[in-house]
Amino acid sequence: MTIALIAHDAKKELMVQFCIAYCGILSHHTLVATGTTGRMVAEATGLNINTFLPGSQGGSQQIASRIGCDEIDLLLIFRNPLNPKPNEPDDVSLLRLCDVHSIPVATNIATAEVLIHGLERGDLDWREIVKKS
Repeated sequence: MTIALIAHDAKKELMVQFCIAYCGILSHHTLVATGTTGRMVAEATGLNINTFLPGSQGGSQQIASRIGCDEIDLLLIFRNPLNPKPNEPDDVSLLRLCDVHSIPVATNIATAEVLIHGLERGDLDWREIVKKS
């Protein structure tokens, strides 16, 4: 599966800690991320991450376009809903695209942990099941 990682500035360290904790699971999948988030996670974990532009420079739109082309299977976007910065990604359009394309999405660590455990068990391989039908 291809997993996209995005984190608002105030949540980048939380994303790094999450990826450290679940590095073993994440290492079995293709990872993409916005620029700064991807760099920070890669440096802390050694995971191979395809990074796009920073979110404020269009990285979120690059991920959105891949969601639209069915190239992303799971989105983890750690948001800062209380104090978002004006240059942070447009979450609404990303969430809308995930809904349109039936992409599992987590916007906080609790949901991300549920999804990562489901991924580990094989519960999220729904696209493979559909292809076999």
